[in-house]
Amino acid sequence: MSRLGDGLPLDWATDIAVLEHAGSTIEDRGDHLILRTPHNPTFHWGNCVLVTDPEAVDDAQRWVQTFQCAFPAATWIAIGLTRMPENEAAWKVHDLQLEVNEVLVSDTLPRQTTLPPGYVVRRMDGDDWGQAVTLAMAENERTGAHEPASYERFARASAQTERGLSERDVAAFFGAFADGVLVASLGIVRCGTIARYQGVGTDAPHRRRGLSSHLLGVAARWAADRGCNRWVIVTEATNAAGRVYRSVGFEPHAASVQAYRP
Repeated sequence: MSRLGDGLPLDWATDIAVLEHAGSTIEDRGDHLILRTPHNPTFHWGNCVLVTDPEAVDDAQRWVQTFQCAFPAATWIAIGLTRMPENEAAWKVHDLQLEVNEVLVSDTLPRQTTLPPGYVVRRMDGDDWGQAVTLAMAENERTGAHEPASYERFARASAQTERGLSERDVAAFFGAFADGVLVASLGIVRCGTIARYQGVGTDAPHRRRGLSSHLLGVAARWAADRGCNRWVIVTEATNAAGRVYRSVGFEPHAASVQAYRP
């Protein structure tokens, strides 16, 4: 995609490529970008500010005001940063948490693990998208991470976007099913010759059985068959899922920082 060679961090470049596939807009303001996703207005990281100039990262007040001016109706703040700010307290004044994500990359085809017994894996289609919304809502209810009504709007809009990407064969989303019920899923999006994973998740009762690692391999092969030769996945630095990704061949590439108030 157009920004993969612009010197942006690999996670941002592929994030933007995915968003552009989905119809989001990117406004370049010199030392920062404004990302907008009108068809999913409560998608926090589709409606956000990315600070591209490392020298400007420490001006917390400026970036909070920039976000609020760009998104006056937003109830959240989402600002991507190219490095960890020197003064974390300046961000905490605005009730923002500085979060670190880990970017992992594989330049060889991720290892395919065996599907555990009792499950069927297939590319998502038809009524599967409704099940994806149900699964997302159940996980949000379990964690209490987001207000339910707002999150349901986000989940339904996201599923519609993902379905559109899949129907265009720009992306593919795969699910693991137990007795016909979706219990794990992930997606992969083609960004030129780079494949970017999306939305890795497993219903709590079905975790630690190897479903995610199997799906990672299934999706990798789909992308490889369409010309991809590099695979990128991003996870929270504290997320135990990083071990799963390393086990199939991913290696740490970089860390990214974001200032966030949900």
